Formats: sequence, structure tokens, C-alpha cells
Amino acid sequence: MDRETELAIIRRAYAKQILNAAGVRDARIEAAYATVRREDFLGPGPWQFFRWVNTYAPTPDADPVYLYTDDLIGIAPERRINNGQPSLHAALIAKAMPREGEHVVHVGAGVGYYTAILAHLVGPTGHVTGIEFEADLAARARANFSDIANVKIIHGDGAVVPFATADVIYVSAGATYPAPAWLDGLADGGRLILPLTTGMGFTPGSEVPIIGRKGAVFRIERCGTEYLAAWISPVAIFPCAGNRDSASEAALAAAFDKGNWQKVSRLYRSDDIPPERCWVRAPGWCLAYS
Repeated sequence: MDRETELAIIRRAYAKQILNAAGVRDARIEAAYATVRREDFLGPGPWQFFRWVNTYAPTPDADPVYLYTDDLIGIAPERRINNGQPSLHAALIAKAMPREGEHVVHVGAGVGYYTAILAHLVGPTGHVTGIEFEADLAARARANFSDIANVKIIHGDGAVVPFATADVIYVSAGATYPAPAWLDGLADGGRLILPLTTGMGFTPGSEVPIIGRKGAVFRIERCGTEYLAAWISPVAIFPCAGNRDSASEAALAAAFDKGNWQKVSRLYRSDDIPPERCWVRAPGWCLAYS
């Protein structure tokens, strides 16, 4: 058996294991995980595996087999920026429900591995706009997609970079509030995957932020002028550099302390909803129970 055939078998097994870990039953997502080659996006090995004490351990060598586990891999380990956990992304992508022919905007594209999975799901009739804040990562992602027609990579602040109306906006960094551009840019029926995080776990004054562990991901769906909301999962994720403010972060910290995030059902683009109806209420927005 040649090496590529062997790796194809390993990828198929990886895809099944990842979807099982995520609790997802979706043949299309499984096929995307089995098809997209992780080593094509993470650069040459050996690779740095992230460990939950904010340290890294290198793989013994450059064999791609090490990449087909449910682990975070450092793409800029000196800044603690990682290619995220495959099972978490499988769960979030399943909630985003990208369909053939749709437009997906991926905020925080990194080097493009999950961007490629999203592109596989929308197919050649769809397209993906990847936005990455870090210039070096955006350059790597652009090179990784140089021969893929339905993916465009933009370097910039994902909270303000203009984009065409999107069926899915998939945010891969922790925000403290929903950017107006994301809510405005959703098509009717469009889905926003929104991680909201506090600074809990970050080192004050440090140039290298430690990944925070106090956060939650919500699915926001636009229905005309209304926005339905539902909690998906807890999350620990790198901060979204362009989309954090102290007032919303303080409101989120208080909301996480009181619990009940699973009961959220609406997002409002105002802060005049009665406090007893709100899980979190911050300047200009709130997540409410009804």
C-alpha cells in the first residue's frame, strides 16, 4: 500500500472519530473532514501540539499521521495561536449548516484548514470569504488557496471588513459582542456562529494572551428584522482582536456568573429590554430569554 492510500484511510478514520466526539451525524461533514488534508495547511512538520497548561509539545517527526487526532496544533505558537480543536469545529459547523451554493464568511480564518472544510461543504457553486487579522497568517492562507477558485482570503479586521451578504458567518475567535457588520451582513435565514468570551484566563499586561476558558458559543439566525439565538457549547478560544470592549466584557462576566445561558432565545440590537428578560445586557445589544 502506498503512503497516500494509507493516509486516505487514516483521514477517513479520523473523520469518523471526530464526528463521533462532536456528537454529529452528517455524511457531508464527515466527507469534508476525510477529504481536506490538514498537513496542506499547517506547514512543514514537526508540528507543535497545544497542551492545556499553555505549553506545546512537538511531534516526534514530520509524519502527517500525527495531525489526525482531536488536538489543537500551534500555527503561531509563540503567540499561542492554534489551529482549533477538530471536534469543536465539527459541532459548530453542523450548527451553521452550510449548504451547496451558499456564501460563507469565515472570520478568523487562520491558515485556512477549517475554511477549506467550509469550502468543501458549499461546493464549487458556493464560495467562502476568509478574513484573518494576523498578516502572516493571512499570507499563509492566501498561498494555501492559490489554486482554489471558490475561496478568497482577506487580511483585515473581521468586525469591519466589508463582504457580500452571507448565508453563514462563522467566527473563529472570542468576541465580547456581535459586530454590527455581522448582523447587517446576514441574509434572511442566515446563520451566525458567535463565540462570546470574557478575559478570564488572560494575563494582564502580557504581550501573549493565554486562551481564556470562560466563554460560550451561540447560533444567531436572522429572520427578517429579528434574530433568533441559541446556546451551542462552552468555549475556550483566542480573542477576536477587533471586536472586544470593556463594557460588554464586564456584562458577559456577570452573565456567566449567574448561569442560565442555555435559556437564551433572542438577540436584540438594543439595550432597552427589561433586565429580567436578559441573560446579558450591554450597550446597544442583549441576549434575552424571550
